[in-house]
Amino acid sequence: MEAKKSYLFSEINYKILKNIIDIKLIKSQEIFKEWFDFKFEINKSDEEFLVKLIDASKYNIADYIEYQLLAHFISPFLNKVYFYGKNYREWFQTEISEIVNGKKLSGKPDFMVASGDFEPEKPFFFIQEFKKQKTNSDPLRQLLAQMTVAMEINKTTIMRGAYNIGKLWNFVIIEKTENGKYKYYESESFDSLKINDLKQIYIKLQAVKHKYCK
Repeated sequence: MEAKKSYLFSEINYKILKNIIDIKLIKSQEIFKEWFDFKFEINKSDEEFLVKLIDASKYNIADYIEYQLLAHFISPFLNKVYFYGKNYREWFQTEISEIVNGKKLSGKPDFMVASGDFEPEKPFFFIQEFKKQKTNSDPLRQLLAQMTVAMEINKTTIMRGAYNIGKLWNFVIIEKTENGKYKYYESESFDSLKINDLKQIYIKLQAVKHKYCK
């Protein structure tokens, strides 16, 4: 049977991704140091907002469907981060596509930071997926597929992103090596219903704005 020539991001799982690219998890988190060492002071108003955000969802986030998680928690949080600048803005469910190793990968990432006024041009960062906690989806591999497409679009060899399942967030970096292989790194998990963890997520997203949206 002939292999498929195109895939949607929503179809991607570990087996499919491995058939498209040679990718390996690197069991080290040292690469995140440069990103995570970003200095950003959270003011009193920001902290009060984050506390209220937790209070509004801490007893029912596990039962949120995808849309509820987006509407009640993710969207207000990302609005507070404010991914808008001279060279970038936020995009929800906006299609991107590119050919990777002879296979067309396409779809609509849940959230993307990219340049462009009316359509995304140069992607900088992705967040995938706004899923409830009980899910059979594979947000990590879908995120990796999206970041791989972004590297092809940008003609770069590194991309950053994050995925969340319910209350838990993980940050991810993927690199393309000189021999055309890929390696990725995954951070520790951050519990967005714990104020100190949510502050750290907030700071790391601020770092994306100030360090990588160029």
